[in-house]
Amino acid sequence: MTIFEEPSASVNKIGSIEVVCGSMFSGKTEELIRRLKRAKIANLKVAIFKPSLDIRYHENMIVSHNENILDAKPVADPIEILNHVDEVDVVGIDEAQFFDENITSVCERLAGMGKRVILAGLDMDYLGKPFGPMPNLLATANYVTKLHAVCVKCGGIASYSFRISDESDQVVLGEKQHYEARCRSCHKL
Repeated sequence: MTIFEEPSASVNKIGSIEVVCGSMFSGKTEELIRRLKRAKIANLKVAIFKPSLDIRYHENMIVSHNENILDAKPVADPIEILNHVDEVDVVGIDEAQFFDENITSVCERLAGMGKRVILAGLDMDYLGKPFGPMPNLLATANYVTKLHAVCVKCGGIASYSFRISDESDQVVLGEKQHYEARCRSCHKL
């Protein structure tokens, strides 16, 4: 069976897709970790994945800016996730914007298998443009939570990740040395 086929009629659990999005420093990974820890408290089996290119904090963990951590399996291709979820109830995926478009099909397949899928990712890149597969994930999600940071310039509600370094590639891994959270007005400055 490929990831694009419909699940069998014997599946009786109802799966779902939840997306937690927002700018840098808005608490996306923190919220993902919170939801996954609650699933563990409920004695659900949880598997956590992250893109293998994201090694900012740790190669095999997701880490929030508040230093909350959970073990995670790094994967280069989202299709690999399907090989590790047979006995799992909840699938957590961090930094979803770094995956290719197959992440949407994988999440649809997981939800079709009755799994709760929770993803966290940047909805926009540093230019304020939709980031990677996030528009498709947001459109297919059952639940969307958009988090906001605090604008470092005016103290308002920040929805944008403003790059303060000189790099121009869409993907530049980093945190405070590369990015600031900014509101719409201050992002345009």
